[in-house]
Amino acid sequence: MLELGFVSAILAEKSFEEVIDFAAKEQFSCVEIMCWPKGKAERRYAGVTHIDVSNMDEKEIQHIKDYQKKKKVYVSGLGFYPNPMDPDEKVAENALSHIMEVIDGAEKLGIPVVNTFIGRNPSLNVSDNLRLFEERFPQIVRHASEKGIKIAIENCPMLFTDDEWPGGKNLAISPAIWDKMFTIIPDANFGLNYDPSHLVWMQMDPVQPIYDYKDRLHHIHLKDVKVYQEKLNRVGILANPLEYHSPKIPGLGDVPWGRFFAALTDVGYRGPCCIEVEDKAFEKSEADVNMAILTSRNYLRQYIPFREA
Repeated sequence: MLELGFVSAILAEKSFEEVIDFAAKEQFSCVEIMCWPKGKAERRYAGVTHIDVSNMDEKEIQHIKDYQKKKKVYVSGLGFYPNPMDPDEKVAENALSHIMEVIDGAEKLGIPVVNTFIGRNPSLNVSDNLRLFEERFPQIVRHASEKGIKIAIENCPMLFTDDEWPGGKNLAISPAIWDKMFTIIPDANFGLNYDPSHLVWMQMDPVQPIYDYKDRLHHIHLKDVKVYQEKLNRVGILANPLEYHSPKIPGLGDVPWGRFFAALTDVGYRGPCCIEVEDKAFEKSEADVNMAILTSRNYLRQYIPFREA
């Protein structure tokens, strides 16, 4: 039914093989593999390249396929989370171009899903950004559909710091906007990489969308979040969001995981659920990182059983 994995960004210094080895040793079923272009990271957890889709020859492609089979761990999706609607046209074009390369890489590797953002110009309102979306994103979904690849958009607002103010750098933040997105691009291959934590800190129900968008759930992220009410009372919802909340590993925040997994099983979701670690309490050492992944795994095993050896 549900298959537990993790997002490889947290193991940024490891090779593809080391990431898969870790997953196999710790009895994970899958890993979402990061595929950023080689270069300097633009933010935390970005710029991680465990598969370089721009430089894969046939030998490398076969090796990646064979290594998954050997270790009995599969790649649940290829991840690249840029801003294809950045106000800097060069940045936007580079993002769009590399998303296309990731789609091509997914087809070559036989990986069914590409996880990404639709992006946003933070200084424009929702309506203007939707017009940009209608200009730029249909070509990506068409390309993916032609290749038999699903596009899964993570619903993170990318609104945390001053440089992302006031609108954030990813438009796909709410059911109201998803409805508009799916009206503009009705292709069934276009859906969500659903992360419940973002709805929690935006004061929304993180469970109902599972029922409402059951046919658009292409991938699931498992991240928790803690809203500090005393801080929110002081700064208000118009403050930078990190002033009143923090990402946490599953079980240490406010996501109602029992209701969440009940909903996934209710709608018949089958497939990957990947732990995304962005908890600063577990970043001081490699041991901390490993503890974050394994503590998350141990908590989530009440909902997702261990894979067969």
